[in-house]
Amino acid sequence: MNLFEKEALVKQKAEELENATPEEILAYAVEAFPNITFACSFGAEDVVIVDMLQKISPKTDIFYLDTDFHFKETYETRDRMVERYPGIPFVEVKPLITPEEQAEKHGAELWKSDANACCNIRKVEPLTRILNQYDAWITGIRRDQAPTRANAKKVEYDTKFGLIKFNPIAGWTTEDVWNYIRENNVIYNPLHDQNYPSIGCEYCTRQVMPGEDPRAGRWSGQEKTECGLHK
Repeated sequence: MNLFEKEALVKQKAEELENATPEEILAYAVEAFPNITFACSFGAEDVVIVDMLQKISPKTDIFYLDTDFHFKETYETRDRMVERYPGIPFVEVKPLITPEEQAEKHGAELWKSDANACCNIRKVEPLTRILNQYDAWITGIRRDQAPTRANAKKVEYDTKFGLIKFNPIAGWTTEDVWNYIRENNVIYNPLHDQNYPSIGCEYCTRQVMPGEDPRAGRWSGQEKTECGLHK
């Protein structure tokens, strides 16, 4: 399928699936694109999609980016998910250099001096490397998470990585996410109960105070609002 054909298919499917349920979108995605993967951060949205995939297509690949800088609660959530869904392989994707090598090459605490460079090394490059193996990918982004995501389609062509991207819960609210978690007894990161609505690396994530934007805890004090994984 060439680029023109992909873009035409994406436009058609985005219209057809706009009002479909997340489960219907996932069912179409895994059937139409067997060589597909899901990027899991073990945040609230992503554990929902893991649970859906387990019911729809448990053999679909799932990977996570291990930046080496995650909260211990995030790693513990991963371990609990592995126990809950033994049939799902959670593939670990690591940066090409260790934290020690990064500090030696770029200086200590790169996330403070140049957060974009840190994200590129520990997130964007590993993501690019793993996505090169696939024709399509699934994410847990939602339109109301941030202005940069407000126009996300349920199906879109990802020009940054050159493959088709599915955002099955793009139209969901935070309440929708937590209703699913409660109704299906889904494992989730306990940091969500401690005023961490959006969880990234430990050094670049803080608690969100009442009245603040849900993503105010990410790269606090900087203009940066995205790690570069989503265009």
